[in-house]
Amino acid sequence: MAYNEETADRIRAILSDLTNQVTEKKMFSGICFMMDEKMCCATHTDKKTNEELLLCRIGEAAYETAIERDECIPMAFTGKPMKGYLYVLESGFRQDADLTYWLKLCLDFNPQARKSKK
Repeated sequence: MAYNEETADRIRAILSDLTNQVTEKKMFSGICFMMDEKMCCATHTDKKTNEELLLCRIGEAAYETAIERDECIPMAFTGKPMKGYLYVLESGFRQDADLTYWLKLCLDFNPQARKSKK
């Protein structure tokens, strides 16, 4: 798995402060944090650029505003952008306050998110 364990630990610490209902699953070439059996966020290292990325599932409404930020790019894991998902570049979550901001957006959207088909 290509992800930074230090970043995963930072995510774990912040999520544990916000909720105790998070589980982990290996996917997206990294580690995915799930709440209520729904993908919340993930971290991995891009194989082409070697940049660490934070995958955020924030929903379409929040996406429209967030994607305008310099540190955000569309999540196009399969080559086609996925609605309501984006990547935050490493520069956008270096500070704990910034990481907390993104994780809160993910957790705020989670109750409206649909579970994946099994």
